[in-house]
Amino acid sequence: MTGSDLEQRLALIERGLEEHAAGGLAPGLTEPDPDTDERWVAAQVWAHMAEFVGYWHAQLAAVIAAYDGEPVPFGRVKSDEGRIAAIEAGRRESLAALEARAADSVRSLRRYLAGLSPTDWQAVGRHQTIGEMNVRAIVDRFILNHLDEHFAQLDSLDG
Repeated sequence: MTGSDLEQRLALIERGLEEHAAGGLAPGLTEPDPDTDERWVAAQVWAHMAEFVGYWHAQLAAVIAAYDGEPVPFGRVKSDEGRIAAIEAGRRESLAALEARAADSVRSLRRYLAGLSPTDWQAVGRHQTIGEMNVRAIVDRFILNHLDEHFAQLDSLDG
């Protein structure tokens, strides 16, 4: 793994999942998404968190596997049908099941990242709207920061 800061952040994410799940599903709707105006109930936020860590982990692995010096196309956008379907289906699962899936995905990612070589960390992907990103930037943007954003959404429902 590229440093203790990443390891610490993943540990904080795991604790954050536990803490947010312990609070139950708060009522209300999230603030509108700036890009889509979507508003979600807590179960949709959890469904998304349970789904996207594994999705981005697989995308990350694909970038690393295919990288040959040229950026590898990866990712999706918010309008992706698979993303939308996973959120809709997942919102009907229990909070315990959603938290368990999200936590399992984070643990799997942690093990995967710990096994990456220095060369693996240099791989570069190209997202269709964001552009070129190295492995660390992909992890930060699409997994860690993304989870933090959804924790903030859940926090905003509590108050």
